[in-house]
Amino acid sequence: MANNLEFLKGVIQEMKDNNLYGTLPVMESPQGPKVTMGGKEYISLSSNSYLNLTNHPRLKAAAQEMLETYGVGTGAVRQIAGTIDIHNKVEEKLAKFKDTPSALLFVAGIAANRGTIQALMEKGDVIISDELNHGSIIDGVRLTKADRKIYPHSDMDGLKKALEESKGANKTLVVTDGVFSMDGDIAKLDQIVELTEQYGAITMVDDAHGDGVLGKDGRGIISHYKLEGRVDIDMGTLSKAFGCLGGYIAGVPELRDYMTNRARSFIFTTSLPPAVIGAISAVIDVVQEEPEHLKNLWDNGNYLKKELSALGFNTGHSETPITPVIVGDGKNANELAAGLIGEGIFTKPIVYPLVAKDKARIRVMVNSGHTREDLDYCVQKFGEIGKRLGIIK
Repeated sequence: MANNLEFLKGVIQEMKDNNLYGTLPVMESPQGPKVTMGGKEYISLSSNSYLNLTNHPRLKAAAQEMLETYGVGTGAVRQIAGTIDIHNKVEEKLAKFKDTPSALLFVAGIAANRGTIQALMEKGDVIISDELNHGSIIDGVRLTKADRKIYPHSDMDGLKKALEESKGANKTLVVTDGVFSMDGDIAKLDQIVELTEQYGAITMVDDAHGDGVLGKDGRGIISHYKLEGRVDIDMGTLSKAFGCLGGYIAGVPELRDYMTNRARSFIFTTSLPPAVIGAISAVIDVVQEEPEHLKNLWDNGNYLKKELSALGFNTGHSETPITPVIVGDGKNANELAAGLIGEGIFTKPIVYPLVAKDKARIRVMVNSGHTREDLDYCVQKFGEIGKRLGIIK
């Protein structure tokens, strides 16, 4: 039998030769500040579970209750037979939390971005996107026939120029990440909104890494800037700080109604299972009733960033608990990560094409469950290995 994919062997080898190949780590424990892999315990600095809620007893109890009541799955897409009453109730609860009139759940954040942008924008429209936007935004843009313009990262003069050039479009959409996940900086959403209001453009923000992290009770970047009611499309996830699964969009009721009929990633995907819906409902309560998780996250992030910078590491210009340790080329990143793994610290190298070839890094992701002892140990080992590799003096 002929193997028509034989060419992939050469491609994979080339990736390995250029330090661009990675393998899938396998967890043998619940997600948390420490994880077990291969029978060994590691301090984890790689998870997006910022608030350390994936194993929270209230979330597990709520998931179990919905599992027993409604079963393991829904058996259909939302438009046919896959909408259970709990889907609508959780969407109403989520909308209230996000201070918007309505919300709509998708199976994942990538589905929310792809589906919303694809459904909303057409030929004759223009999409204006920050150059460092997430790949799921880029995918959504590529699925449309709209023209597109890319402005330099967080460059408001560049955005204004793109808006000026787009005056003849039927519709103009400005889309940005809220928190840029590779660098940890926050979008200038207040200035973006001022410009989109001036030019009559639609504003969309991907708040995947801001949900649970920014704003009152972790309500996100719109709360952070106090822009309630001024951002047209608030997109986010339940899979990172909130510890569950799924994506959503929030906004006016017409946005929800339109997307239930036109967003292909919503229409053609089986709905989120009952256990997940139960956990989402519970986490919305937890983040409002247990503020210590958010406080601990920021305390840990600020502490680790300060200590790593003091050692001489380049931690970029992060404004959030995400701390990039930028080490140059992929070889440095891979060797630093391997050294840390050897010392019981689980990190992953971030290399091209996720970042520029000369901006390879370890992306340090603390969560609220890390102890000061955990962080001090990590700082010590970063310093020892960084000096050995010549990354710091």
